Amino acid sequence: MNIIAAVDNNWAIGLGNDLLVRIPNDHKHFRQETTGKVVVLGRKTLETFPQGQPLKNRTNIILTRDQRYQRKDALIVHSIPELLEKLKNYPSEDVYIIGGESVYRQMLPYCDVAHITKIDHVYHADAFFPNLDKDEDWEITGESEEQTYFDIAYQFLKYERKKKAAPVR
Repeated sequence: MNIIAAVDNNWAIGLGNDLLVRIPNDHKHFRQETTGKVVVLGRKTLETFPQGQPLKNRTNIILTRDQRYQRKDALIVHSIPELLEKLKNYPSEDVYIIGGESVYRQMLPYCDVAHITKIDHVYHADAFFPNLDKDEDWEITGESEEQTYFDIAYQFLKYERKKKAAPVR
């Protein structure tokens, strides 16, 4: 399973239920990674999308505790066990966790690949992604050249969960 996010130098992802910055090339990268795939997100994240509508050309799975919540063109689940059961219907490599903070934290243990846009800046923020640079279970396995959008430098990084060595008998 994949997880995808744009983070600043402090691994911040948002403020006031909104993105920290909008970088067109990051949005393009996100579309290229997720189009035709399954995206998993929380209800609050969905509400930040234009007109609160699910993303087009993807299977949208919304995680919410609200038992009455419904959304056209999306599958709704109410717990991590229910989500994991639903995800058995899809190839793991086609599943992308796209936020927000609590969904990232709950689903990171189930993911093996993280697509991170690292923005070389520190923003005022109230939502954060777990810091993979400080997590010994993760390593960078791919990185783009540094890019810029106006005065903002950023880079696309691919992290992969380190494979645990088999116990010696």
